[in-house]
Amino acid sequence: MQKGLLAKKIGMLSVWSDAGEQVAVTAVQAGPCPVLQVKTKEKDGYSAVQIGFDKVAEKLVVRSAKGHQKAAKEKTGAYVREAIELRDYATDKTAGDAITCDVFQPGEKIFVSGFSKGKGFAGVVKRYGFGGGRMTHGSKFHRAPGSIGNRKIPGEVQKGKRMPGHKGAKNVTVKNVEIFRILPDENVVLLKGAIPGVKGSTIFLYQN
Repeated sequence: MQKGLLAKKIGMLSVWSDAGEQVAVTAVQAGPCPVLQVKTKEKDGYSAVQIGFDKVAEKLVVRSAKGHQKAAKEKTGAYVREAIELRDYATDKTAGDAITCDVFQPGEKIFVSGFSKGKGFAGVVKRYGFGGGRMTHGSKFHRAPGSIGNRKIPGEVQKGKRMPGHKGAKNVTVKNVEIFRILPDENVVLLKGAIPGVKGSTIFLYQN
């Protein structure tokens, strides 16, 4: 990864561009993310920074993270992300320093990774877009999945068969999301279009 930042989804709104066009954007609070640990090739075998986001009560911090927080003099660690390569924006960072939304620029294309909304139990028509059967009078096959088995060989339901089940609530990454505008004073980044997750959920913005 070239650069990355943890953020919190605020919600969607419409704003006006400089050309007078109305644009749907998603507002996220991007950082500031304190550096909890700096990893080097000499000591750890690879170069990376470990960043935290959102404060958490001390009793909820796992023992392995307490040392990182103590070194960084930070109590931020509800969400921790690592494996961000040290590039120009972070080569001079040390534990305790903060990475803000200034690492991004308007117009850049980034990846957005988050946990999608959970939509409960759903059938195959809603979950996967199956066509279903005819809706004519007398039909007894409407929104069912149809046959799921095979013949004698292998004589069982194949692994990965699309079936009814829990819809959503999984990690989703959206590629090439354009940064529309950055408000550095409020640590807010406006992203074009929609991104995964509910309001208040934590997401990860990065360039690959």
